[in-house]
Parts: sequence; C-alpha cells; structure tokens
Amino acid sequence: MRRLTLTTLTLVTALALTSCASTAAPHDELDPDAVIIDVRTPAEQATGHLDGALLLDVTSGDLQAALPDLDPKVTYLVYCRSGNRAGTAIDLMKQAGFTDLRNLGSLEDAAITTGVPVVQP
Repeated sequence: MRRLTLTTLTLVTALALTSCASTAAPHDELDPDAVIIDVRTPAEQATGHLDGALLLDVTSGDLQAALPDLDPKVTYLVYCRSGNRAGTAIDLMKQAGFTDLRNLGSLEDAAITTGVPVVQP
C-alpha cells in the first residue's frame, strides 16, 4: 500500500510539474533560417513588432496575396495578438502547400520564444 501511495504521489508531482512547464521551445532550438511573419493589422504592427518580421496582415488579404512569392520549403514562425489569427494564417499556408509552420502566439510570446527583439515605433 505504501509503495502504491508513493508511486501515485510521484506520478501526480511529475504531471503537475510538466503542466507548468512552458510549451515554447527555446530560441536555440528554432531553425535559424526561419522566416517570422506578423499577421496583425498595420495599426497593431505600428505599436511594435519583431525585428525583421514580414508584416502580412491576414485579415486584409496581404498574407494570401504574398503566398505565391513565399518559399513553401522554408520554416515559418507566425504570430499575432493572441494566436488566433496566426492559426488562421497557418491553415491558409497549409492549404497552399506549406508544411513547416509554427504558431508563436502573441507578440510577447513570439519575442520570448525566438529571442528576437521587439521594434518599437
């Protein structure tokens, strides 16, 4: 009985620690040649964006218009305000034949995950 209790306690502790861990990969594990895309609106982008990011608003059709000019073999890291529009952008890119895509979530999450600084106006 004591062994079962100890095993259960160990398992619960391990699961609790795992659920608290960040799901974002450290920036040193990211493809250094990855292209970062900000799919927010120009007004949102003007408040700050990741240095070097492509600014392609998904709601205005900018991203869709740019797809034929993007290399589908490259890794793309996509972010927005919360991750919802980045998910929409990734779905569009998948439909266009892109395969190596990652939703970075918000600007803040993207900066932490990539280690790329935020450019402020």
